[in-house]
Amino acid sequence: MMIRTALVASLLWLGAPSTPVPEPPANSPTLVQPAPDEVTVFQNGSDGYQCYRIPAIVKAPEGTLLAFAEGRRTNCGDFGDVDIVLRTSRDGGKTWGTQTLVVDYGTNQAGNPAPVYDLTDPRYPNGRLFLVYNTGTASENDVRKGKAIREVWYKTSTDGGESWSEAVNITAQVNRPNRPDVNPAYRFSEDWRSYANTPGHALQIQQGTYRGRLFVAANHSAGDPQPQFRDYRAHGFYSDDHGQTWKLSPTLGYPGGNESTAAETSDGGLLMNMRNQAGDVKNRLLAASPSAGESWQPVLVATDLPDPVCQGSMINYRTPAGQSVLLFANLNSQTKREKLSVRTSTDDGRTWSAPKEICGGSSAYSDLVVLQDNTIGILYERDEYSRINFAHFPFHWLNP
Repeated sequence: MMIRTALVASLLWLGAPSTPVPEPPANSPTLVQPAPDEVTVFQNGSDGYQCYRIPAIVKAPEGTLLAFAEGRRTNCGDFGDVDIVLRTSRDGGKTWGTQTLVVDYGTNQAGNPAPVYDLTDPRYPNGRLFLVYNTGTASENDVRKGKAIREVWYKTSTDGGESWSEAVNITAQVNRPNRPDVNPAYRFSEDWRSYANTPGHALQIQQGTYRGRLFVAANHSAGDPQPQFRDYRAHGFYSDDHGQTWKLSPTLGYPGGNESTAAETSDGGLLMNMRNQAGDVKNRLLAASPSAGESWQPVLVATDLPDPVCQGSMINYRTPAGQSVLLFANLNSQTKREKLSVRTSTDDGRTWSAPKEICGGSSAYSDLVVLQDNTIGILYERDEYSRINFAHFPFHWLNP
């Protein structure tokens, strides 16, 4: 019944045909593009960490790229002594500076970095960088069983990540745990347990009624564990006052909705793009919100976005002519974590282009960014999680 409802909703969602993206001039050298240039940013075994995972990237207003990752000290497991680390590039991703430590939660876990620049706060005319993240003191399995919780924090920087504010705990605003033994404020009947930001970048709405809103896609489990992770749901949270307060976006009702990413649509709303952790449908899940996260339209099964149950990344791209195009990166497979590819949508996610392959072999999590020169970058895991690479390419490479 749920799939049938999703299919009916998808038919209602389809609107006017999309507008084709303008082709470059016939004499343009971008008509024929080589494979994207790549450089390794985080290499397993370097700088005191056995493993690096969960990439996130954001561009500063003056063009500097900030690449975040989880630095896992002893192994590649999701839980343990995990820090958040940062490297920056001032030349469009060609070279990267010395690695710095941003969050250290002792021998426990700090992860799921979700960076976003607030560019509309008059107190910070050069922008203020938010890094939203999670901490944990037990494995995901134990958290789902109610033995621990995951908390939600943010830090800010006004100098491009060179220094950071003290951490601010916003768990009581954006999570619903029932663990008053941990914190008296954590007394919620919803009993959320597992919790994770997107992972990947967060976003700020750039136009329309909700301009300036900071939005972080997220997910949680609720109550006792269910088979096939059907206790998982996607949600989000947002701030309209530059991070002073945060509000929860409604939970998406599809069971198994996990690791979500969001992007602004052409009307100043949002599209949420979710991993289906239940695995009953090996395709991405989508939900639109004209109100930028205050309410959601029905969840749709994206039959043109196959997925092997993994994270994906989505971002809004503006062409030189001002056209809004969604870019989405994930693994073009329903069976293995391989074939990282990028697709485009010129109709706010109703339809998607054929995939353009970034890496044909082993690949996993990724995060997209638009560079200062309007080319596109992607920070992604490859080679059996042994490294995190940065690749970049012009928009025309996606649609030659």
